[in-house]
Order: sequence, then structure tokens, then C-alpha cells
Amino acid sequence: MSQFTARRLALVTALLSGFPAVMAGQATNQDNTGYGTTSAEFLLLGAGARGAALGGAFSAITSDVSALYYNPAGAALMARPGAMLSTYKYVADTRYSWGGFAIPFSGGSRAVGVQLGTFGFSNQPVYTADQPDGTGANYSVNETFVGLTLSQNFSDRFSAGITPKFIFDNLGDASGTAFAVDFGTSFHSMLSGHPIKFSFVLANLGTNLKYTGTALNSSTPREPLPGEDPVPTIPQPSQLRSKDFSLPTIFRVGLAYDLMAGEASRLTLMSDFNQATSNKAGFTVGSEFASNRLGGSGFGFALRGSYSYQPANNLQVADPASTALTGEENLQGLAVGGGLNYAMGNFNLGFDYAYRYQGILGGTNFFTFSLGW
Repeated sequence: MSQFTARRLALVTALLSGFPAVMAGQATNQDNTGYGTTSAEFLLLGAGARGAALGGAFSAITSDVSALYYNPAGAALMARPGAMLSTYKYVADTRYSWGGFAIPFSGGSRAVGVQLGTFGFSNQPVYTADQPDGTGANYSVNETFVGLTLSQNFSDRFSAGITPKFIFDNLGDASGTAFAVDFGTSFHSMLSGHPIKFSFVLANLGTNLKYTGTALNSSTPREPLPGEDPVPTIPQPSQLRSKDFSLPTIFRVGLAYDLMAGEASRLTLMSDFNQATSNKAGFTVGSEFASNRLGGSGFGFALRGSYSYQPANNLQVADPASTALTGEENLQGLAVGGGLNYAMGNFNLGFDYAYRYQGILGGTNFFTFSLGW
């Protein structure tokens, strides 16, 4: 076996492994994972259909507007200004939408961008223990984040970026705010004549969310003092104390390699190791085939697929046959998608779609429209 073939086989093995050895090493440690201890989990829902179809194993190759979300360093690799708008029908009639806009400057060595993501639902009836048929009131949930990205190429192989962002969480009549920072790096080189890319991303590192608002207002009856006879009193205004919750900070390491890199076609294998503060370590493996200038025209297409492993999605029961989740958890994490694009000169128009399987929660659909000029 030649040195070239051995090197390529070793790289493909690393990509497809998804770093399981790292996860196995963690199994010997005491489990102190903070399940259910973070707020604003919508920050983990993604940004574009391309990244959704690749299961998040996208941080190493992103070089379009969605880099503002997946890896701020990738924004510096944009060749031209661009805008992107995505919408994602999530479970239980909720919806997540994301939009971004980025412009390279300083001769293409730097880029700046703005992104906005929102998640929620509206006009849901309020039920209480005293009024199980409804109080006649409605409530809504609206969670939003706004981020500003600055990215720079420090050499022809290395770029880095940072995104400060504000998070606004409105849950009915309670609301909270937080501040966070995303930081990412991208290293890109050649291996055996084929592009290879490596990324490091730390996202949602910031302050805690603490809620205030009229939903926390209450009234407390006045307790008689020691030795005082109980007498009817008017309840005194009070406010419930709320605990502040941390954000879902996540760490990602990504690796991508172009197994086939032609003038108009490309086949990329990629993997991603990730660890969120609210989950155990997981990994994603994915692949993307893209072809441009079909028949000499400006049209192109892409096909994508991935599988994401998240250990917290696995239900541990004494008798696996006693739960309807058997088999569902093994399929959860599958994602497929594709895209169409048209390019003429500096003008580029694209549409992307992704389908993600959420186990017993069903499938979800992600649509993205992009524009470059």
C-alpha cells in the first residue's frame, strides 16, 4: 500500500469514527451532566438548511452567511456579500426562523455580519388547576437572539471570528435577558492535493438568564406575630423568587476532507465532536456532494446526509420491550437534504431544504433562501 493511500484511509477512518474513543474515555468518569439546567435551548437549533442536513457537522466547511451562526471564522472566507433567510417548523406547532447578512471588506481579508434568530408560538390558552377548562386568557412564547460578527483572515490558511450576541426570552408574562459570545477558528490546507479543513468553535458562553415580570407577582397572607390572636388581614403584595439559568454553552471540533475535488464537482466527508453543558458528548458524521455549472450553465445542485449521536436521547429502561421508544432512538439523528443554486458572475441565488428526524416527535422541515452579489 502506498503512503498516499494509507494516509487517505487513515483520514477517512477518523472522519467516519466521529471520535468515539474520546467519548468512551468519558464513560469512566462520574456523570455530572447538567440535564435540564440550561435555558434558551433554542440557541442550538441551527441557522440554515445546509447545516441542518449535515447535522451540525458544518463548522469546518461553512463559508457563506450561515457561518455567522456555525463558525464566525468562516465569514472571512466569503467571496462576496450575501444574505440568507431560513424557517424551520419545529415540534408541537412551534417555529424557528433565522436570518443573516454579511459583507467582506478590506480586500476580502475581513468580514462583518448581523444575524437574528427567533423561536416560539402564540395565542395558547391558559389552564390552571382551579380552571381546567381554561381561564379565557392566552399566552405566547417568543425567544430571540441578535448577534454581530467580526471575522478576519490572519493568513491564507487560518481565520478567526467572534460574535457577541444578546438573548431575549419572553415566556408569557415573564422575561429575561442575557449576553453571550461565540468564538471560532478555521484552518484550511491541502492534503495529497485535496482540501482539508479543521475548526474549533465555542458558542453561547455568557451570562445567566434570570426572569422577572408580572408572572412572578403574588400575594402572601400576613402571619400573626407570636402571641398575637389571628385576625383577618389583607394579603400583602410579594414576588416569587426565580433561579437564574445558564445558557447552553457548546464546544465543537470539526474536520472535513474533500475526497473528490474536481473543477465543477466535489464530494466532502466531515465529522464533528461536540459537548454541550446540558448534554453528554456527542458526534456527527456527514457527507455532501455538490456539482456546479451543469452543462456549462450557471445551475448547480447539492445532496447531503448525516447522522448525529446524542447520548441524552437514549432512554434507559429495565425492559426495553416495555416502551414505544424502542427503535425510534436509533433513527433519531438522521438528516438528509439538498439544494439548488444559480450563479452568473457575482450574482448567486440558492434554495436549500433539509429533513431531520426527531424520533417519536416526528420529522421536521427546514427551508433556506440565499442571495449573493
